[in-house]
Amino acid sequence: MGSHGFSDTGTTWIGYRRGTGRYRRIQLTMFLAGVATFAQLYAPQAVLPQLVEAFDISIAESSLAVSAGTLGVAVSVLPWSIVADRIGRKRVIAIAVIAATILGFLVTLMPTFELLVAVRVLEGLALGGVPAVAVAYLNEEVHRLDAAAAVGTFIAGNTIGGLSGRLIAGPLGELTGTWQSGFLAVSGLSVFAALMFVLLTPSPQGFLPAGRDAGLGRAISSAFGNAFRHMRDPVLIGLYIQPMLLMGGFVAIYNYLGYHLTEAPFGLPVWLASMVFLAYLAGSISSPLAGRLAGMRGRKGVKLGCDLLACLGLVWMLVPNLGVVVFGLIVFTAAFFGSHSVASGWAGSYPRQGRAQSTALYNLWYYAGSSVFGFLGGLFFQWAGWNGLVFMVLGLILLAMLVGAIFLPPSKPKVRFR
Repeated sequence: MGSHGFSDTGTTWIGYRRGTGRYRRIQLTMFLAGVATFAQLYAPQAVLPQLVEAFDISIAESSLAVSAGTLGVAVSVLPWSIVADRIGRKRVIAIAVIAATILGFLVTLMPTFELLVAVRVLEGLALGGVPAVAVAYLNEEVHRLDAAAAVGTFIAGNTIGGLSGRLIAGPLGELTGTWQSGFLAVSGLSVFAALMFVLLTPSPQGFLPAGRDAGLGRAISSAFGNAFRHMRDPVLIGLYIQPMLLMGGFVAIYNYLGYHLTEAPFGLPVWLASMVFLAYLAGSISSPLAGRLAGMRGRKGVKLGCDLLACLGLVWMLVPNLGVVVFGLIVFTAAFFGSHSVASGWAGSYPRQGRAQSTALYNLWYYAGSSVFGFLGGLFFQWAGWNGLVFMVLGLILLAMLVGAIFLPPSKPKVRFR
């Protein structure tokens, strides 16, 4: 292999290899993009009890502050993939993060819960640009042998971002007595991450955008043609079902875990209950590890193994002991992010054409599941308590495993390029 990501002849782009300076820069900047995105997306989870008090709403209604953002992401990922094909992946990510950060500041000014939810939808629409193209970007810029590990690092950034948003918003909101202060601090963190992304990301080499002069109708037709073709591929269908079920269950657990820990028999204060979000650190370790294992041993086995671990973690969380619940949460979180890392990288690398659309579809179902099951989890929690919620999520994971066992190929798929 030649230097700087080109072949030995110097004419064919094959991607940056692990260990090179620009590979490390891409890892760092995509990590920062994940932090900026997910810190803002999931910050409301840590202040849901405060939102209930501030706006006089129910527990299930409070989850709409989270679901509104994830719904915005879900409906925007495919349009963002079309924009990315025209103006480039790096530019889309920069625009998305900056726009979402501005909207994050505006959330704190909303006088009613209905207006807050509306702005959160807009924030989600902006944030959709990052997950819509990030995995496609990494598969284009990084050598195929190192792409799975690079995607794992991006997912690790997602976990750190989600953790940061929760740990900042929850304790700071309780300390100051206002949920707005936590949101403002998270937006400040996102400003820093967005600036570092813009300044440090190498110029893209593996994809040539069509340009603004290209016919918009042709771009839309091509994108939706790719999307419809992907939705007829049994392997990709199996991959898209995974995030809908797994992410839906994951968000449901984290949405209502704070309520569970502040009630009997635990009775924790809100700031201390927020500390359990440190379990997210397990995902920052398991994501790149699962990516590397998938590259060496095949994606299907690693993914299903992670799903099985997630089920075990959920079972432990049924025990009415704080230490056991936290241990189960760590196992559940690490397993979820390992599975997500493998599946998302697989969806981005599998198609011959339309990788951006495949990534967008994966994320569409990922965030649709988050929105739907994140809200339904609240109904289960209100109806059957914590145990009812856990059994709902356990059912979702078992269904995802069944679909994966049937639809996903047993061997490592051949890496293909456009």
